[in-house]
Amino acid sequence: MAPGKMAVTADRRRLEALLAQCEAEIRRKPGVAAHHLQRGILLQALLQPVEAIGCYERATDLDPQLAEAHCHRADLLRAFRRFDEAVAAYENATAARPDYAAAWNNRARALRALRRFGEALQSCDRAIAIEPANADAHLNRGNVLMEMDRPADAFSAYRQAVSLKPDLAEAHFNAANAAARLGSPEQALNGYERALALKPDFAEAHHARGNAFEKLGRLAEALQSFEQAVALKPGLAESYNNKGNILKRLGRREEAAESYRQAVRCRPGYALAWSNRAGTLKDMGRFAEALEDCDRALALVPDLAAAHFNRGNALKGQKRFDEASRSFDRALECAPDFAEARRNKAITTLLTGHLQEGWRLYERREAIAPPSRASRWTGEENLDGRTLLILAEQGFGDTIQFSRYASLAASRGAAVTLAVQDPLVELLASLHPAVGICTLGTVPAVSDYYIPLMSMPHAFRTDIGSVPSAVPYLAAEPHRIGIWKARIGIEGFRVGISWQGTPGGDIDIGRSFPARHLEALACIPGVRFISLQKNAGTEQLRHLSSGMKVETFGDALDPGPPAFLDTAAAMENLDLVISSDTAVAHLAGALARPVWVALSHVPDWRWLMDRDDSPWYPTMKLFRQTQWNDWDGVFEAMKNTLRGLLRAGGRKP
Repeated sequence: MAPGKMAVTADRRRLEALLAQCEAEIRRKPGVAAHHLQRGILLQALLQPVEAIGCYERATDLDPQLAEAHCHRADLLRAFRRFDEAVAAYENATAARPDYAAAWNNRARALRALRRFGEALQSCDRAIAIEPANADAHLNRGNVLMEMDRPADAFSAYRQAVSLKPDLAEAHFNAANAAARLGSPEQALNGYERALALKPDFAEAHHARGNAFEKLGRLAEALQSFEQAVALKPGLAESYNNKGNILKRLGRREEAAESYRQAVRCRPGYALAWSNRAGTLKDMGRFAEALEDCDRALALVPDLAAAHFNRGNALKGQKRFDEASRSFDRALECAPDFAEARRNKAITTLLTGHLQEGWRLYERREAIAPPSRASRWTGEENLDGRTLLILAEQGFGDTIQFSRYASLAASRGAAVTLAVQDPLVELLASLHPAVGICTLGTVPAVSDYYIPLMSMPHAFRTDIGSVPSAVPYLAAEPHRIGIWKARIGIEGFRVGISWQGTPGGDIDIGRSFPARHLEALACIPGVRFISLQKNAGTEQLRHLSSGMKVETFGDALDPGPPAFLDTAAAMENLDLVISSDTAVAHLAGALARPVWVALSHVPDWRWLMDRDDSPWYPTMKLFRQTQWNDWDGVFEAMKNTLRGLLRAGGRKP
């Protein structure tokens, strides 16, 4: 027999022997309350709680002033979740002995379970007044204060418990939870680390530490913490769910979906995990499965806004746009401040070509903070002789696309300043002589009006028929055009290529294509591929087939910090640009260069649906997936179109 088991058996035999002695005493003197109390304690130690309760009741019948019997009975009633009876029993104990700190402390626990927090706090204070050095009472007081949404006071209570008993892991853990509630993830992390140093197998602390790491953006450490939590406690559904969230953020969607599946396996009624799995399946193009998981979540929690939101996204992925909009509406009914649902409702409306309604809805987004001394321009106010500050927002492509509106505002007589991201200042200096360009960090101190850039289409009441499509509205620097003419030369049919947007986040899901798909065009005689790709994605060039040659210029192309100056000049020396949905495509369109854009099955809203041209860029041609993730079909269509162009007399065969 193992030593541990031998010790347990020996201990049980000792307790059973003591119980036999106690029962003999009771048979001899049945009216002694203390004997019944002792029998109850022994039965409780032998894991016979129901029989123990009977003994405590017999003891108090014999001696109503026997406080210990009332308190022990109350502890068991609380364990059986009979909280009202437990409170009454604790009150009998404190009535018999007013200075019974343990009874006051445990009474607070029962009251907390009944959500009678004010009384619970008073009970904790009585316990502490009797025993100021009682670390458990301070810990309990902190727990009540957390329930009362007083995390700062709770933190102080937990710190007091720690000062009295530094090895109390639960106090370190709960203090860390209070710090997390107060928005101090670094302080919370330190607390979780101290708790785990004292109790390495504290699964909940590993879980909470994972949350702190996630708040701090330390995703790899967060993932490890959640993995440690489930290794210690395999049924901890929340850790599987949160692990799934991290894996999704890391782009490891298959693993994320599996982690969510583990969460609902542990807890089939875990609606949020079903919803999160649906969101991940949607990102993977598994729309029907995503809808099934949303339905499971909503059957459990009909007003779960996240599930309605994910359902809308899955329906959008199936091109069921009206149903998607209704799901976003339902999400907003459940959570009126759900900004992402409102945004997705707006972009679905824009995607389907209902631009004016879409712009109106899009106005509810979180836009860039306004300057303190300017009024919001709505499009109605007269701009003649006034100053207007336009504030760029979102990505480089958005700024390039919508910067055209600054010129329209200038044509209304305004003195316009367009504030943009630092790297775009020099590129956009070519926009319009009446438009001043500055960085977002150097905006004028005073303006009559301001407006976020993405609100300009709404201010101008833009619809499909009134999109300002005059191009070019940007220009490359003449001296750079000459430099790049010498570098690129005039041989062949020169095609600039860009395939990868900024990786990470939902925005890149489905919009970038692997560079290898361009091989479909590489077999066309006379075609030269010239890379316009910068940073992320350039590593793919090392893995192309030997028959596909791509010319690169390394750091000579936009070494920075200004962006796109060389790219714009290079484009002026190209016959065609082929791009994914990135800023490169917008730049080519703004320069009025021939540009082909490869689009996903359901693209970003600005490309609309079911058309091969763009009202925003007359020189642009759109090539769309006919089904989810089918890039082969896109590039086969490009190949056929390019062959036809060259046969019809493209610049060079």
